Amino acid sequence: MHILLTGGTGLMGRSLCRHWSAQGHRLTVWSRSPEQVPGLCGSAVRGIGRLEELDGETLDAVINLAGAPIAERPWTRRRKAVLWSSRITLTEQLVGWLQTRLQRPRVLISGSAVGWYGDGGERELREDMGPVGTDFASQLCGAWEDSARRAEELGIRVVLLRSGLVLAPDGGFLQRLRPVFRLGLGGPLGNGRQWMPWVHIADQVALIDFLLHREDAQGPYNACAPQPVRNGEFARALGQALYRPARLSAPAFALRLGLGELAGLLLGSQRAVPARLSDAGFAFRFTDLNAALADLLGDHRLKDAA
Repeated sequence: MHILLTGGTGLMGRSLCRHWSAQGHRLTVWSRSPEQVPGLCGSAVRGIGRLEELDGETLDAVINLAGAPIAERPWTRRRKAVLWSSRITLTEQLVGWLQTRLQRPRVLISGSAVGWYGDGGERELREDMGPVGTDFASQLCGAWEDSARRAEELGIRVVLLRSGLVLAPDGGFLQRLRPVFRLGLGGPLGNGRQWMPWVHIADQVALIDFLLHREDAQGPYNACAPQPVRNGEFARALGQALYRPARLSAPAFALRLGLGELAGLLLGSQRAVPARLSDAGFAFRFTDLNAALADLLGDHRLKDAA
């Protein structure tokens, strides 16, 4: 296949490039810094700065994962504009370009997140449910999905990835938490009872590849392990994996004071389960959080224990 990726230099994009390059696919990454793509994604991966560089070339699939990190800093008005533009505006530009093509890809796999549901409390969140919240993250994901769905009008199969926290050995969520937990300063957020859907990066790569090749796959899929955990349970498991205590909770009022509206994302609960992936026959390799952390942190936890 010839596969176009947005967000290809990010954590998920780089992993997909390695996976698909090994399978012999031809990969192109649309990036603001196309000259850096071969070094980040693999020497065989081509970087482009303009979509028009692909005009006249056959394109089989598009993987749309671009988006500024949502939890990196407080949601000021300016930051919200960046988050919106990096997802919705970019996706609108991508679909608009696809509309101009005579030859169109068979499938568009577009990013989203379990934040689409809003704060679900104790409810089990499946793909056949509607959103249960109206917070900024829910609105952002909703608009992102709506922008991608417009490609269906072009005869393109659209898959929407409602991802949980992607756990990887180097990068992403775990990389930010490791220094804090390594110092023994980790612990639950708020009361720690909020549900946290998670997924091992190997499973995230595998499920995207599964949905790419499954011709009847379309619409939303919860991209998270079958066994979500509460935030407190996650903190204890990470502390144990790093041989450190994890008892210092961050009070909800302090998070709201320091992070403002962003605190709602950290304190909200999404008990999301991958119902549609399970029904389609996808088998997760990592369903237990402790086993996933042991696999991801093997070398790190030995160093941290030294």
